[in-house]
Amino acid sequence: MQERQLRLRVCAWVGVALCASAAWGDTLSVYPSSVQLDNQNDHQRVILVGTRDDGVTLNRTSEAAVTFAPEGIAKWEGGKLQPVADGETVATFAFGDQSLTVPVKVLNASVNPSPSFRNDIVPVLMRAGCNSGKCHGSFQGKNGFRVSLFGFDPTMDYINLTRDNRARRLNTGSPEESLMLTKATGQVDHTGGTRFTHESPLYKVIERWISEGAHDDAAPPPALVDIEILPKNAVLEGKGVQYPFLVRGIYADGSDRDVTDLTLLSTSDDLTATIDDSGVITSGDRGEASIMARYGTFAVVSQVMVLPEGLALQWPDVAERNYVDKLIFDKLKKLRIPPAELCSDETFVRRVYLDILGVVPTVDETKAFLADTAPDKREKLIDTLLQRPEFPELWAMKWADLLRVQTIANTVDRKALQRYNDWLRQSITANKPLDQLVRELLTAQGGNFTAPATNFYVAEPSPTQMAENVAQVFLGIQIKCAQCHNHPFERWTMDDYYAFSAFFAQVGSKGSSDPRERITYDRRSGDVNNLKDGRVMAPKYLGGAEPDCSNRDRRAALAEWITSPDNPWFAKNIANRVWDQFFGRGITNPPDDVRVTNPPSHPELETELAKHLVEYNYDLRKLVRDICTSYTYQMSTQPRDPSIKDERNFSHALVRRLPAEQLLDAVCNVTESKVKFPNLPLGARAAEVADGPSGNYFLTLFGRPARNTVSACERRSEATLAQVLHLVNGDTVTSALKAPGGRVERLSAADKPPADIVQELWLAAYSRTPTADEQEKFSAYITAATDKRAAVEDLFWSVLNSKEFVFNH
Repeated sequence: MQERQLRLRVCAWVGVALCASAAWGDTLSVYPSSVQLDNQNDHQRVILVGTRDDGVTLNRTSEAAVTFAPEGIAKWEGGKLQPVADGETVATFAFGDQSLTVPVKVLNASVNPSPSFRNDIVPVLMRAGCNSGKCHGSFQGKNGFRVSLFGFDPTMDYINLTRDNRARRLNTGSPEESLMLTKATGQVDHTGGTRFTHESPLYKVIERWISEGAHDDAAPPPALVDIEILPKNAVLEGKGVQYPFLVRGIYADGSDRDVTDLTLLSTSDDLTATIDDSGVITSGDRGEASIMARYGTFAVVSQVMVLPEGLALQWPDVAERNYVDKLIFDKLKKLRIPPAELCSDETFVRRVYLDILGVVPTVDETKAFLADTAPDKREKLIDTLLQRPEFPELWAMKWADLLRVQTIANTVDRKALQRYNDWLRQSITANKPLDQLVRELLTAQGGNFTAPATNFYVAEPSPTQMAENVAQVFLGIQIKCAQCHNHPFERWTMDDYYAFSAFFAQVGSKGSSDPRERITYDRRSGDVNNLKDGRVMAPKYLGGAEPDCSNRDRRAALAEWITSPDNPWFAKNIANRVWDQFFGRGITNPPDDVRVTNPPSHPELETELAKHLVEYNYDLRKLVRDICTSYTYQMSTQPRDPSIKDERNFSHALVRRLPAEQLLDAVCNVTESKVKFPNLPLGARAAEVADGPSGNYFLTLFGRPARNTVSACERRSEATLAQVLHLVNGDTVTSALKAPGGRVERLSAADKPPADIVQELWLAAYSRTPTADEQEKFSAYITAATDKRAAVEDLFWSVLNSKEFVFNH
């Protein structure tokens, strides 16, 4: 900061020109760091970025001086490096008193290759929106013309473009008169409107392709293996700031290519940042946006933060307690958002009991914690709660939701269900490492009575559905869109989908001597065929290699890969699901929708949590302790600066409605009443209900999943009018208040002072003592009542219907 102030004074002395050359203390970066130009038409955008010491990024490209050594190999024109002659050179980008070099290699500078149908024309169809689902890429096509969705079948696309309807869409003798161009440019009436202009690079590449005969690729061109968007992120200050991005395609032969002009670019929030066809964004309102680039079968994302101009941050005096706080605070500082204050002890004790155990603390537990004066009492309480039996019960219930623990008519018998649920509970109670649990589940075989984990396969015998479930539950990836076409917003293709499904093609199922039991076994035969062309697909890991499964159960190979520390998704998925439990949203949110176009809010934190989980040998308790002891978890729900609206960066705690089981158990705990669930003894907790269909109206009404799918979204948390009416007039609360021997009856005794009644109820429901105003008003209400029991019931009813009770805060 002192250096910047000194430069400001020097600038005032010698003028604005020196101020620009001094670069204001920027740290310069250049993208990409090296360039290869492979033919006469090849070019590469280069972006020079200055990063201020406060994290703000600035585009310095147009202000940079560019020189080459040696000269005559490449040139700098229009913001692009372009070939001149074969050879190697170094481009130097100088700005102020700093400079960066970019090695440049030029090959085949005199060669002007013809456009490739697969690598040039199909991307144009995507960029122009022609092969989208609402246009010609739909199943029925549009106005008699159909191409494959997002170009997943280029062979069909070529035939339909060049052969369908007597090739009426192309005119190789007069390319500019081709319907493919006249409709796209609006010269001929087109339902889809104008897609590009005559000056557009899209127009030029199609016109040249048609003029040269509209040929298909003579041989398969180098396959696209990846794309990258550069820079990876940006922090912009003020409205109207323009900032460029570029997209490069990486090919199987080792070459790369600037494909910005052919890439489909979009933004997740037009109010924060808009983007034009050339990859330049313009900043808008304060916020965060994801810039998505889609080319071929790949999609990548860059994150953009936009801050108000001149916004200063007074960082409060808060200490980082562990790596969680460091990584959360790092981003909050970039966003100029101060973290909230710590929550009160009353809020903390209720929150941590609900999050770790799924229950509200008793009156005695709350009193003991509030009376404790030890400075480390919160950490001690967390350690105590992690050893209680309710902790594994809560996580067994959460995993039961994902693993579809439910009875299924003529498939999963109640006995099998109970064995499955017991296996899950016992595994988590014994602190079995989660990677071991997953391996046991994936490789399970035998009868579903004696080997309960096999119920995972009994519940869903289809190999493709098994693959979808495994990918979603254990990796957080949804691949079902790739069953009929390449995934529209992700890298997964139909080949990926069916190759992953092949791991389950040999899972067999048969009956046993007990007609209720099913036996799962490895048939050692069976294949999965690609729906598109009928090919037999060999097992292949998602985004990975093809393992040799010739002499082993394919699922064993898959289990080893999924739980390997090198797997890029497994540990992150588990860690993210744990995080979601304690904050009400995942770092990647929803937790089971991991994709490039749904980026994590804090990727470094997600990686660090996963790293610690692996180091802890997948001990869930240790990771939970890291999270709960952090300042981040213990923040108040009240933002330190109420004018800043933030729901995704964990600058304050989010108010969360209690899940169905926790809410019902809380009603029972506060009223000291009991509920009878099917197949469980009177007084069992709602969290102990094993079957998906709970048989309890309250649980179903408040969103408990029936476990018909593995999706976390099946559990509903949105409020409904029916829920409100049930709390107000339903038999759940009414029965709890009328329960013989319950708290209402006990507190209604003639010798119980009204002040004590109010205090005990507040401690039981809210984990706090009533305020002076609450104490006075409600004590007076009970005192003035002619029917004390009715007055106490009214007071309980109002508390159980209050937001403070129904929500975790």
